[in-house]
Amino acid sequence: MVIFINLFYYILFFVGAMSFVSNRKHLLLTLLCLEFIVLVLYLYVFVFLNFISYDYYYSIIFLTFSVCEGALGLSILVSLIRTYGNDYFQTYNILQC
Repeated sequence: MVIFINLFYYILFFVGAMSFVSNRKHLLLTLLCLEFIVLVLYLYVFVFLNFISYDYYYSIIFLTFSVCEGALGLSILVSLIRTYGNDYFQTYNILQC
């Protein structure tokens, strides 16, 4: 049973990673794929810590860092939308100083 649960989380993680790699048009879709990967990792850590009867302190730390990562991604998204008017990667000129 544990093997199937691990396989399920591995499949979810790889689906999120493949969608992260394939979505290159919008920044918002990329951020959503990253949040999906973080959510899958959080659920895996929570189930693993529950399985070995360990303290949930590390899952709270992981959740705190993932919330900080999400807030940072959204602030970058808002900044880019205010600067360029949209979230397409094709309209950004990264080489411009």
